[in-house]
Amino acid sequence: MTSMHLNLFILGCGHHKAAWRHPDSSVERLADIAYYEELAKLAERGRLDAVFFADGHAAGNVADGPLWTLEPLTMLAAMARATQHIGLISTVSSTFCTPFHAARMLASLDHISGGRLGWNLVTSMFDSEARNHGLEGMPGHAQRYARAEEFANTVLALWDSWSDGALLRDRHGDYADAAQVQPIHHRGEHFLVDGPLTVPRSPQGHPVLFQAGASEQGRDLAARYAEAIYAVAYDLPSAQAYCADLKARVKAAGRPGVAIMPGLVTYVGSTEEEARRKQRELDELLPVEASRRQLSQFIGQDVSHWELDAPVPALPPLEAFTGPKGRYATILRIIESERPTLRQLMGRLAAGGGHCTMVGTPEGIADEMQRWVEQGGADGFNLMPPSLPHGIEDFVEQVVPELQRRGVFRREYEGKTLRDHLGLSRPSC
Repeated sequence: MTSMHLNLFILGCGHHKAAWRHPDSSVERLADIAYYEELAKLAERGRLDAVFFADGHAAGNVADGPLWTLEPLTMLAAMARATQHIGLISTVSSTFCTPFHAARMLASLDHISGGRLGWNLVTSMFDSEARNHGLEGMPGHAQRYARAEEFANTVLALWDSWSDGALLRDRHGDYADAAQVQPIHHRGEHFLVDGPLTVPRSPQGHPVLFQAGASEQGRDLAARYAEAIYAVAYDLPSAQAYCADLKARVKAAGRPGVAIMPGLVTYVGSTEEEARRKQRELDELLPVEASRRQLSQFIGQDVSHWELDAPVPALPPLEAFTGPKGRYATILRIIESERPTLRQLMGRLAAGGGHCTMVGTPEGIADEMQRWVEQGGADGFNLMPPSLPHGIEDFVEQVVPELQRRGVFRREYEGKTLRDHLGLSRPSC
């Protein structure tokens, strides 16, 4: 088995909705860049491939707890200077950004980090975000994905507008070979971009493109463009089905294989009882009304009147749901498999929103992670610690050594760039 890939998904005080309420949380430090630098250094100590930031463009209900604080690309500039090896991945919205702006920022960060940048392409989700960018509401699903495809094509063209050999730096002649720096003259349905980019070709050629495709259009976009894929998988069978589908689409697109990394929430203890105690401590801090609001957002309907200890009412089928389909499909699967009450479902979604959750000893968690990879459910995982920094400390100090002992995870970095960590070739131009 080749080495599995591991990213740390950094979100506030952790992925559990009540993590910020814990006495040991870092809620006072969420605007302190040193906090994020320390998390990146901790992930680097564990030899993880990368740290990753999601992003949103609306504050949500601020009373429920922190969601978005500092802007992620700004944070990555500082984190690049505080680390040496770890990859640095940020989300960029194709709905609210322009290709030139995104290409310039990401190429700049690839230079600043020495070739460690990745970008997660999203189309964004909510009308509340759209209204912060001059739109009455989110464009339709098909329109968003058509824009995203043109966005990706245009960004890639801008990165290729400088050839690898364009920079001459001849003090007695030319700074660059003008013949190797070309405009792109893009004229599309959504964008008009002349180019070339103002930033010379970056160390990786292209920062690594991540995508999380759940809908049909999302999966097709991921298959055509993504070099690594984030996924939502509640259990191994759903993970296997997703991996098989995406890898078939990638192959049909004539592209090399990509790493697929489902989200993974872990509670680690020296015994299973200790691990479950850590989970229970966070669950008991979760306010019921905040949980109701979260579930209402996930399924697109008001659950404030639903009985807490009654079975969850029947939900519309996946085809009828117009919101983000990946998480909704997971919720449908949890309801079908576990037949939970509303209270039980909200607890299940409290950390990670339905991503796979593993609770147990380092050996038990390593067993299960290895099983997922060996049985075609994952090439690695996007780690979503329920609490930060303690959740990732537990993982780095206890689970990583167990994975290394089994020979399924690296002991040292073997390259300098994120492409090196992921086993990806550098695109030439």
